[in-house]
Amino acid sequence: MISKEKIETIIAGVVHEKNAYVVDLKVDPSNKIMLELDSIDGFTIDDCVEVSRIIEQNLDRDKEDFALEVSTPGLSSPFKVWQQYKKNIGEEVESILTDGKKIKGTLTDVDEEKVIVEETKKMKVEGKKKKQTITEKHQLPFENIKSTKIVIKFK
Repeated sequence: MISKEKIETIIAGVVHEKNAYVVDLKVDPSNKIMLELDSIDGFTIDDCVEVSRIIEQNLDRDKEDFALEVSTPGLSSPFKVWQQYKKNIGEEVESILTDGKKIKGTLTDVDEEKVIVEETKKMKVEGKKKKQTITEKHQLPFENIKSTKIVIKFK
């Protein structure tokens, strides 16, 4: 069976060269390799084709047959690595926390331990007749986040 470590070694150079990161890598028992890559600057179809060719050139189908799928994460896919949060600073996201609470707002900052989401909502404020717009900053440690996705808007 082809190992994940072998694939990581094969792609290390091109991932570094393109300032990319591995979002997900799976190799199932039948040697189906599923690799998701992305980059802060974006990862194109041509980049996926290049990585696919590098992997194919470094594996021998005569010794061990395999299926290969190289792609970027889908727009509606939940984030899997902290670099995806970094790439999407300034975007509207929806996070579901481990306690079931949903927070929808603008992703404003991220580090390797937490993200900050600014949630804007209208609330009744004591002493005011109309609802007021309130902005709350939520610091969300990664261990408290079940999933986060970009909010897709159609104009």
